Amino acid sequence: MNYAEIKYYDIANGPGVRVSVFVSGCTHQCKGCFNEIAWDFGYGKPFNDIVRGRIIAAAEPYYISGISLLGGEPMEVNNQMAVILLLREFRKKYGNDKTVWCYSGYTYEELTDKNNKRCHCSVTDELLGYIDVLVDGEFVEEKKDITLRFRGSSNQRLIDLNKTREEGRIVIWND
Repeated sequence: MNYAEIKYYDIANGPGVRVSVFVSGCTHQCKGCFNEIAWDFGYGKPFNDIVRGRIIAAAEPYYISGISLLGGEPMEVNNQMAVILLLREFRKKYGNDKTVWCYSGYTYEELTDKNNKRCHCSVTDELLGYIDVLVDGEFVEEKKDITLRFRGSSNQRLIDLNKTREEGRIVIWND
C-alpha cells in the first residue's frame, strides 16, 4: 500500500486532534472528490514499518484523540492488509484509550457482506472490530453539504461501531 499524506495534527476528520492517514488507491472515483490525486494506488509513498511506527508514536501525546483513516479508500481489499497491521499495533499500544475513525466509500452493509469480494476479504471483520466510528458511503456531489460535521454529503453516515456491535443494529454516532 502507498499513502498520499499523513496529517499529524488534524482537527477536521473526527473529534479532537487526530493523526490522519490518507491512503492511496480508490475504485469509487466519486464525482467532486476532494482528494482525486489519491485514486491511483501507486500515488504517494510506500506505507512501511517505519511509517507505521511514526503514526503510532505521533498518537502518543495526551492531546491526540486517535487516528483517522481516509483516502483514497482504506477499505479497498488491496489496502486492508497494510491497514490491519497499523490497527493491530495501534490497539496493542493504546487499547481503547484512543479512537479509530475510518472513512469509506463502501457502506457498512457492503463491508459486512462476506460475498462482496470488492471490499470484503479475510481481514475485513477484524478491521471493523478495531474501528470506533465508520463514516460510510460514497461522496455524492449533488448531496454535498458543508454544514455537516465530519462528512461531505448527506447520504454518508457516522456509524458508532461499538454500539452497533453491542445492539446488533446500526447506531449513528452522536458525540
